[in-house]
Parts: sequence; C-alpha cells; structure tokens
Amino acid sequence: MVSPDKRDRTRPAEMLGLSAIFGVFAGLVVWMSTRDWMLGLIFAGVAFIVSLVVIAMLTLAVRPDKNELIDLDEQDREAGH
Repeated sequence: MVSPDKRDRTRPAEMLGLSAIFGVFAGLVVWMSTRDWMLGLIFAGVAFIVSLVVIAMLTLAVRPDKNELIDLDEQDREAGH
C-alpha cells in the first residue's frame, strides 16, 4: 500500500489555516469597526466555519485527474471491490 505524499497529508492543515486567516480577518474588521471584542470573536468564529465549509465544498467539486483515477482503481482492486 502506498502512503500519501506530503501534499495530501498537509491539505487539511492548509484548509484549516486558510479558514483561520479568513476568520481572524473578519474578526479584526468587526472589532475595529465596533470596538466590541465579543462581537468580533463571534464574527471570527462564524467566518472560520463558513469559509471552512466553502473551501471543503469547492475541493470536493474538483474532478480527479488521471493519476488520481488510477490510484483509486488500484485501491479498489486491493480492497476486493
């Protein structure tokens, strides 16, 4: 069985990091506008969750390339499907 390469292993961390950046940005904008830190934290959390879901859905919408299809076929054969 082939272990995933570094890019596949770090992809979830990239999604979380990008979502965290969006969340912090939204929280800072709201906090600087209102000077209410609780409202800034709420908006940061909402922006983090929404951006994480949107990024994950966009990732799922990408069609696999030829190499990924071959890898999926090999995994299915090994599992006996």
